[in-house]
Amino acid sequence: MGLRERLAGRRVLVTGMTGFMGEALLERLLSDFPDTQVVALVRPRGSHSGAARLARMLRKPSFGPLRERLGAAELAAVLARQVQVVEGDLASLPQLPAEIDVVIHCAGEVSFDPPIDDAFRINVGGVQELVRALRAGGSAPHLVHVSTAYVAGLRSGHIAEGPLAHGVDWRVEQAYAARVREQTEDASRSPENSARFRRAAGRGFAAAGAQTVSAEAERLRREWVARRLVSAGGERAQVLGWTDAYTFTKALAERWLEEHHGELPLTVVRPSIIESALARPFPGWIEGFKMAEPLIIAYGRGELPDFPASPDAVVDIIPIDLVVNATLAAAAAPPPVDSPAYYTVCSGFRNPLRFQELYSHVREYFLADPLPQRGRGAIGVPQWPFAGAPAAEARLRRGELVVGAAGRVLSQVPASRRARVWAGQLERAQTRVGFLRRYSDVYRAYTKAELVYVDDATRALYEGLDEADKVDFGFDPRCFDWRHYLQEVHCPAVTAVLRRPRAAAAPRRLSGNLAAGDGVLAVFDLDGAVAAASVVESYLWMRLADEGVWGRARELASLAAALPGYARADRRDRGHLMRAVYARYAGVDPLELERLVAEVAGDVLLRRVRPAGIRRVREHRAAGHRTVLLTGALEVVTRPLASLFDDVVAARLEVGGDGRLTGRLESSPLVGDARAAFVRHHARGVGADLSVSWAYADSQSDLPLLGAVGNPVAVNPDVALHQVARGSGWPIEEWLVAAGESRMVVGSRVERRWQAAAGRGVR
Repeated sequence: MGLRERLAGRRVLVTGMTGFMGEALLERLLSDFPDTQVVALVRPRGSHSGAARLARMLRKPSFGPLRERLGAAELAAVLARQVQVVEGDLASLPQLPAEIDVVIHCAGEVSFDPPIDDAFRINVGGVQELVRALRAGGSAPHLVHVSTAYVAGLRSGHIAEGPLAHGVDWRVEQAYAARVREQTEDASRSPENSARFRRAAGRGFAAAGAQTVSAEAERLRREWVARRLVSAGGERAQVLGWTDAYTFTKALAERWLEEHHGELPLTVVRPSIIESALARPFPGWIEGFKMAEPLIIAYGRGELPDFPASPDAVVDIIPIDLVVNATLAAAAAPPPVDSPAYYTVCSGFRNPLRFQELYSHVREYFLADPLPQRGRGAIGVPQWPFAGAPAAEARLRRGELVVGAAGRVLSQVPASRRARVWAGQLERAQTRVGFLRRYSDVYRAYTKAELVYVDDATRALYEGLDEADKVDFGFDPRCFDWRHYLQEVHCPAVTAVLRRPRAAAAPRRLSGNLAAGDGVLAVFDLDGAVAAASVVESYLWMRLADEGVWGRARELASLAAALPGYARADRRDRGHLMRAVYARYAGVDPLELERLVAEVAGDVLLRRVRPAGIRRVREHRAAGHRTVLLTGALEVVTRPLASLFDDVVAARLEVGGDGRLTGRLESSPLVGDARAAFVRHHARGVGADLSVSWAYADSQSDLPLLGAVGNPVAVNPDVALHQVARGSGWPIEEWLVAAGESRMVVGSRVERRWQAAAGRGVR
């Protein structure tokens, strides 16, 4: 009797239906098992119900051949007729349908480095909840548990199918995993760690204000907790003899099932590294990147100079469709209740692929068909020396040191277009080094375990198929050639997206995309965004206007001595910088200040204005938005631009009893968190909706302001803001000063030296 007949009339519950394995199973069941009823456990996500998620799956490439054969309408009808959706997840299963005949349990935490509590909750707790729900529903189905061959752990040599030989108590380990998050959370809140997170946040975000520093400190704390939980899982696994928390918890799930499956016939299917399809649903089909693909792509990009593996070690890869076929064959052959069955679905015993062969086939593929490098021809691939794990680790550590040093230097560089280019290059380097570190850590344990999985029981299962099923549902790993599979099936599939022609990137401008409407604020920073200016330069424009050569020299010398302090203040507390600069106005006649703005400084400011910024202000006004100029510059300095804005919020200097300026501000400067607080207050006052409002700024001190609106835009950002904007997906724009107008008009050689110094130290 064939597989179709043996599963005909059966009701099969499948967990993990939206994962790689579950999707492949569903495609095969709908294509070839019309008389088999499927119960799909699908978790709702967001606004999408479980049934809606399953229906959306039918539009994926895996169902393309079936869609073409049946038509989309008929395929939807088949889904409705053959599949019953149960909404829920393995944390707490709902009532399951009665009379379930087979369960194929594919769901699980499959990442290599999950937090330890998540790994136990999903991989061990999931099977416990599944068995509980099955018994509560009154069914005693054949339970097919999809595990992994790597539950064998850190061993060497041949590994036979069958129960694992270990004495680890799953009860103790599960209880520890349940406690470790609480312990780690408590440790993260200790005074020592709290102070460390606060100091680290302050180094990067002090200028943005206390609230931003607090938010960053809390983010660092959560990251620390996540890293500790991942480390706890990995270290506990390796000390007990497994590669990582994934294989460790999968092994303990098997042990729990062996002890508690009771009246349920139990089959454990252990695939090795599951990769793209050999033939079904079509050659090369793969869903997401698995274990080998990131390394193949990194090698093709020239970013993987070596790999810490022995060239003669076996890398055990198996195509997804062979795993699905073996799982269906196992599902159709329930073992005796008191004698669980174990099947290792692998290639290493009957069709071994060694690392040297994998490398050679992949290298030949990229040499014959290299990846394109936009505008610079093809990417060359490195030749691996197979120097060993210590050499690879030393190379990686050198890279991490270089990238770390570059990051520290770049954090001190003032904002400029060149600095932003360097920041982009550094981010790419950090990404490459981070990728290499993660995969080095993940694969190091696997490369130490030089295993050969024996698949005698799986071969016997295959030999027991009738001849027609051997053709339609075969899983003999000797049925394909590695060179053909890697060079003509797998590598073309995983690199296809990198070979697609890319349309030329349009300039990143937002003009023309402004929706008209009331209740929208458009908040613009002046210094560094709308104009290439700073509070220090504004002071110079007026202070030097009526001075002779020696007076200018004295003033510049005084400012030059203060520059290092101003630069430090600019990074730590923009308000302190403003107070220090504005103190220099003490004793100035406010009428004289207004005269200097009208005769000198106003003209200088207009020459430093960025035309793109002015266009953007006008576009917002044309769209009916309320424009706001929010700046630390003196209100009198902003008057030449006041007509462009509905509201101007600027600094005002106190006038003393003698009618002259005291050098003190009338109120605290709006910097950092205060800017966000003001904008929220202002929005309430004018009836604006910040979720659709805009803000334009250039400095990391403006992060609270940018974070307060729905449409933040980083304009000529400094390095810190550039990194946040890139990471957050905010638009980044370059607004330039008109050609020939970027130099101070008070134009002596001394003043030009000052401008260069100001550009290096203070914005």
